[in-house]
Amino acid sequence: MIKAGIIGSTGYAGAELAGFLLGHPEVQVVWYGSRSYVGEEYSSIYKNMFRMVDAKCMDDNMEELAAEADVIFTATPQGLCASLINDEILGKAKVVDLSADFRIKDVRVYETWYGLEHKSPQYIGEAVYGLCEINREDVKKARLVANPGCYTTCSILTLYPLVKEGLVDVSSIIIDAKSGTSGAGRGAKVPNLFCEVNESIKAYGIASHRHTPEIEEQLGYACGETVVLNFTPHLVPMNRGILATAYASLKKQVSYGEVRAAYEKYYGEEFFIRLLPEGVYPETRWVEGSNFVDINFKIDERTGRIIAIGALDNLVKGAAGQAVQNMNLMFGLAEATGLGRIPMFP
Repeated sequence: MIKAGIIGSTGYAGAELAGFLLGHPEVQVVWYGSRSYVGEEYSSIYKNMFRMVDAKCMDDNMEELAAEADVIFTATPQGLCASLINDEILGKAKVVDLSADFRIKDVRVYETWYGLEHKSPQYIGEAVYGLCEINREDVKKARLVANPGCYTTCSILTLYPLVKEGLVDVSSIIIDAKSGTSGAGRGAKVPNLFCEVNESIKAYGIASHRHTPEIEEQLGYACGETVVLNFTPHLVPMNRGILATAYASLKKQVSYGEVRAAYEKYYGEEFFIRLLPEGVYPETRWVEGSNFVDINFKIDERTGRIIAIGALDNLVKGAAGQAVQNMNLMFGLAEATGLGRIPMFP
């Protein structure tokens, strides 16, 4: 059995991760870390875990955890993992970091967009960006994986074949994305109160959202050039889910079949990416609770643009499910192990 520990187990992503690991046939959870609830019964915080988890919350002592666990998941705010990690920890346990600490390869870009001094830049080069469908072979050999963000996972996967195959002008990319409120975390914030969110939709982080450089960097690797794009996220009154609608100018006139072939080339054998039939477009309700990403596109011949749409659950493929997918690869397990949950509806 793989012994797993979670630091940040009482946040939304951490709790989702705990749920997946509890149902994983090859995993034993040995540490439910939470700085805010040390000593409290985990099931008293998440009562859906009553009689499922008989453990108290521990602290975030990563060195002590590394002595007990084979893999450590850090579902924590930006900066914490980077401040705790060291050679001794990485010598004992593999780490899957759900924060942004090791996603961006240029430390100056990270510090500019996140407003933090990076505490362990020496590990940035080693860390593997854990988008399994693109970096699978590197993930298998990694001891430190930077689990991608939710908006970024949806946006990158939706656009990757178009960018990789050179079908679009990358300078023309605009991404319009919507997220449920769980993406903002479990902390008490006035903008996330029911009365503030219900019956409303709003854009935020306009021209400044910190997932922007992550999307640009990864798409830049795909096409071999610098990518600068517009990314605008929106908050919608639902618990979970992300819908990303991306627009880009086509470099030449192409048929539906040509574009479909590009998507099939990269995703045709991917279990967790579902390419929908022609004319059927992604909806968040059809991926909720699952590790699936639904993708499709529409060629607008009138404008010479393509519209690509992706949907995923921000807490699963956008966080916890992808983290488990990465762990499976790191430990030589079948990639879908423990991730067989079908989308929930209604």
